[in-house]
Amino acid sequence: MKRCIAAAILSAAASILPAFAAEREVARLPRDVFDVIPPAERVQGERGAMTVYQPACRIGEAKDSRRRIVDIVVQEWAVFGFQTVDATEVETRLLPRGLVPDRMNPSLPAPRILRQFPRLGTLEDNPRLDSTIAGYWSATPEGPRILGEQNRAWNAPGGRVANWVEPWSAAFMSWVMCEAGLGDMGQFRRSSAHRVYIDQAIAARDGNAADAAFLAYDAGEQRIDPGDLLCRSRDGTDYAELADRRREFGMNGATHCDVVVKMDTRAQRVLVIGGNVFQSVSLTILPLTRDRARFPHPVDKSIIDGAVTIFAHLKLKANAIEPDALDNSPAIRALAQPH
Repeated sequence: MKRCIAAAILSAAASILPAFAAEREVARLPRDVFDVIPPAERVQGERGAMTVYQPACRIGEAKDSRRRIVDIVVQEWAVFGFQTVDATEVETRLLPRGLVPDRMNPSLPAPRILRQFPRLGTLEDNPRLDSTIAGYWSATPEGPRILGEQNRAWNAPGGRVANWVEPWSAAFMSWVMCEAGLGDMGQFRRSSAHRVYIDQAIAARDGNAADAAFLAYDAGEQRIDPGDLLCRSRDGTDYAELADRRREFGMNGATHCDVVVKMDTRAQRVLVIGGNVFQSVSLTILPLTRDRARFPHPVDKSIIDGAVTIFAHLKLKANAIEPDALDNSPAIRALAQPH
């Protein structure tokens, strides 16, 4: 019966959440099944006294990292409870204005969240996930400082329920690349800010960062494959295309990137997973268009006023894998097994 349910789930992005997943806690797979060191094992101590224990990363070749990147983010999505955001708005093809990672603007409408399991509450302030998010921070140069600030926030009067003092989406991405084998800073500039590795990919496109694992392109300039990154601006920054970031290269600029996990061109949508999207590791479904571009790309504000614009496509220097890599990831396959 569960095999049939899982098969139905994997047939459509909007229904990809297993109906039986809420019946049990979703744990990470054993390392002999999927060799990923849990982020919680990179830190030590309890809330208020947490420190980085292991800052080291795996180092491999970019060409071998694509599938691991996808499989790692899918497993984290499962651990966080499969929160899924439908940003397609089929009737209007409009990306909701409220889809802002890291911080939400309460004056704007939020997109439809397809599923958020109540057992995880508001997610980022769940004590059970403290060491997981701290483990993401351990992969960044700023990690020890951030954990110090977080400990002080937790130890302040009333601070036991404090959320994270810094947005952790770039820390999540840094840990993913660290664990995927892109642990050399020349391959991927791990940081508390997405703009740092976006600029590295721009430099690589210009021939100035030969070892970088990603090359920066405008949306629609190259084919989007699972394992690539799609980036947008946020919090007052307004980038419509890569040239906008080039003009501010090396400067501050609020941005956010997600990992592509599935390209569904038949249904005209792309599925991406990112950290700290509505305080969780979430999957977002974005509508695709071809417009006048060479390749399908997410709908942007030049097509629909108010749409969230993907200004940069970071292309991984590795051979492509199957478009529906999400469906074949170890975490999803494990859910289809009888229990």
